[in-house]
Amino acid sequence: METVIYKNLKFHVWDLGGQTSIRPYWRCYYGHTDAVIYVIDSCDRDRLGISASEFIAMMEEDELKNSILMIFANKQDMENPLTPTEISKSLGLGALKNRTWSIFKTSAINGEGLEEAMNWLVQTLQGGKS
Repeated sequence: METVIYKNLKFHVWDLGGQTSIRPYWRCYYGHTDAVIYVIDSCDRDRLGISASEFIAMMEEDELKNSILMIFANKQDMENPLTPTEISKSLGLGALKNRTWSIFKTSAINGEGLEEAMNWLVQTLQGGKS
């Protein structure tokens, strides 16, 4: 767990790894969650189906029904990444009703998209949905 302050808003962030052995423990962290940041490896086409299944199961959890959702389409700096549109279709984001969400092209290596995403999250959490 790490505490991050961004634009005068304090976030308590838990990095929950995606390994198969860790996934059953995700639900231990769902209570009192205002936002979920779901990170997708945009270059790992083979595991996109598994990621989508886990994502859909997570979104069905009652404790997360009011959480804002932000998806990072990460590794956009690599060769031939999936587009945010492709990832959105795979995750079924268009079918999410009554949920605020957005997807961002990101690169953890060079920081692409992170400031835009965090600005969106702050604005959305403060009630100014974009």
